Amino acid sequence: MDDNEDLKLVEEARQGSRASFERLIIRYERAIYNAAYRMVHDPEDAKDVAQNVFLKAFQNLERFDTKHRFFSWIYRIALNESINLCKSRRRFESAEDARVEENTPEKLLRRVELGDGVQAALLSLASEYRAVIVLRHFNDCNYEEMSEILEIPEKTVKSRLFTARALLRNVLTKRGML
Repeated sequence: MDDNEDLKLVEEARQGSRASFERLIIRYERAIYNAAYRMVHDPEDAKDVAQNVFLKAFQNLERFDTKHRFFSWIYRIALNESINLCKSRRRFESAEDARVEENTPEKLLRRVELGDGVQAALLSLASEYRAVIVLRHFNDCNYEEMSEILEIPEKTVKSRLFTARALLRNVLTKRGML
């Protein structure tokens, strides 16, 4: 994604161009949905979160500081919305993420079971730990991007990620998955 193009679109949207804001939505809808899905693990909830994210972004576009990346700002909104939904609903059920990528039914079943187990373990983590895992391992964010999105120092990001990985490893070990 081009940060300069984002800033141009934001400026145009601030001046009333709905088409420019729609381009921002198109540009980031998949990333926002995926982040929400990894946090709440429900397709409908993830759609609701994504919709709320873009609504909030539009309503608060004047508050966006152009010194920062638009992606970081909107991603932070997505994480906050996802965390708020999890807190309000206290939903930590197992996943139902079945992707048909294997050749045999046995391999497909094992992959689904493994995916369900990892997702359930991920959902058992506190939101601040789940967020760093999602950002790093599912969205390939670097430490600097994670720091900006989470609004915490890079050292804290690294420490939190280390702890999150250890917690996730412990949960997976207790469940016999490692």
